[in-house]
Amino acid sequence: MFRKIFPTTNVVKVAQRCIHRNVSTTVRPRICIVGAGPAGFYTAQYILKHLDNSDIDIVEKLPVPFGLVRYGVAPDHPEVKNVINTFTKTAENPRVRFLGNLCLGKDFTLEELRERYHAVLLTYGAEQDNTLNIPNETLQNVLSAREFVAWYNGLPGFENLNPDLSGKSMTLLGQGNVAVDVARIVLSSVDDLKKTDITEYALDTLSRSRIDTVHLVGRRGPLQAAFTIKELREMLKLSNCVTKWRVDDFDNVEESIPNLPRPRKRITELMVKSLSEQQQNKTPHSERCFLPTFFRSPVNFVGTDKVEAVEYVVNKLVEGRALPTDQRETIATDLVCRSIGYRAVSVDNHINFDDRKGCVFNAGGRVLKQNLTGSDQTIDDIEDKYEIGLYASGWLATGPTGVILTTMNNSFGVADTVCRDFNSNTIRLKGSRPGLDLSGRTYVSWNGWKAIDGEEVRLGVAKGKPREKLTCVKTMLQIASNASY
Repeated sequence: MFRKIFPTTNVVKVAQRCIHRNVSTTVRPRICIVGAGPAGFYTAQYILKHLDNSDIDIVEKLPVPFGLVRYGVAPDHPEVKNVINTFTKTAENPRVRFLGNLCLGKDFTLEELRERYHAVLLTYGAEQDNTLNIPNETLQNVLSAREFVAWYNGLPGFENLNPDLSGKSMTLLGQGNVAVDVARIVLSSVDDLKKTDITEYALDTLSRSRIDTVHLVGRRGPLQAAFTIKELREMLKLSNCVTKWRVDDFDNVEESIPNLPRPRKRITELMVKSLSEQQQNKTPHSERCFLPTFFRSPVNFVGTDKVEAVEYVVNKLVEGRALPTDQRETIATDLVCRSIGYRAVSVDNHINFDDRKGCVFNAGGRVLKQNLTGSDQTIDDIEDKYEIGLYASGWLATGPTGVILTTMNNSFGVADTVCRDFNSNTIRLKGSRPGLDLSGRTYVSWNGWKAIDGEEVRLGVAKGKPREKLTCVKTMLQIASNASY
């Protein structure tokens, strides 16, 4: 099936013309995957199925697996987390080892991994925020949506974020699903959130929140909104909350609907329908308000000790691009969360990293050599062009784009390339590789994770929740150390 989805590239054809015999056909391919999020597990899943006799180590800097599925998916979206069941089956395959609490660039180097494995896949994601680089961005109460999500989802290191929810209004800059998730969590009933795996400290803070208005601000128009129809429906159905649109933002939008592709057509129809109900006074009175605002780009944060308002330039749309006009608008707010994307960071100076784009230089998942750029397609010799045996997948390779399904497709494609490189002898099995030296290193095995998992579930049951996530790494390590390895 995947041969049709991921056809052999010209580079692979070159490799297949240059086949060399393995020194030994009895050597088992040994592979290290750095990062235990969706990209890491999907690549492992594919390799297990398509590369016989391979052994895989999945190395993760946190003591626990699953990455953004655990720490990025909204707590009121448990169905999205069902993919953890598939990841668990992969981790429990006898050819796989999970090694938690080990960090590339701190506990070991890329060079060490390449010496100890036949192939290394970098899948550790994107964990740094993009910034706006506008005046007063460091004011108190200017956060990122990533930080806010990490706080309520229990990512270690963010439990003391303590966002100030004492004001009446909040502004989210950006209109993707992450921004809508934050808006929904802030505007949701705490009684509804109590049934989820949201952290107890976040529940306590949200129960005392005075925020009743959330602005969702985007630089382009309704036809370019990045949130999905599922997210919008949830906001429109949110109890005790009303969505209010700006009528002027929808000039000529309804007339465009017949010519839109189906997904965009459906979401635009839903927005227009909601606007129509608003104009007909069919929206009920509510204590809380969700305010999507289009054609605005922030140019300044206003305030002294903390943010008090955001100044925007009003944009006009020209061939799909948001161009600034001379018009300005200032909207008062008590809290701001940027939600304008993420970027990866280089954790080892031997990674050929594109600082401008915030991802690894690669072509189809193969990491390019230091002296080449992604646009250089003139070199035919695969060994001159690529770091043989070194790959990247997921957001580290593509930049932060798409949803979990997007990551799955990308990771399967990169994993297919890995398998082809082994089968064509592009990666030569010159002797067995020992894997990572674990002596003197405090690591968490899969059994250690299961002990942590069991304790979280136990704590959650006591509170009527699916789980209560542990946020202290020291506590996690202590629980894991009591598990049989």
